[in-house]
Amino acid sequence: MQYFYFDHNATTPVAPEVLRDLTATLVEVCGNASSIHHFGQAAKQRLEAARREIAARVGCDEREIVFTSGGTESNNLAIFGIARRGVARGGSIRVQKHVVTSTVEHPAVLNPCAELE
Repeated sequence: MQYFYFDHNATTPVAPEVLRDLTATLVEVCGNASSIHHFGQAAKQRLEAARREIAARVGCDEREIVFTSGGTESNNLAIFGIARRGVARGGSIRVQKHVVTSTVEHPAVLNPCAELE
């Protein structure tokens, strides 16, 4: 049976090649990438290879690639990061004062904006 899924705001079906690579990684690498032992370093190598590949595909520096656990964490990182970044003005640093959003946004956007308010 063929189906069509259009709600990619909620989730997106996993591409077969992504599932293949993810499965291989879950089976082959069990270490914490922050650990210094062999298993951790194997995980770190896999993680950094993925970071380099993504950076090359989108045309940026690998240091600009940040992996998060999901949409809410990504939204928080972006919203708080932009709102709290220091802006140089006349030799002094100030924090951004305005974030504009709308009531139709997802709670993962509205909640950090409310916290900033």
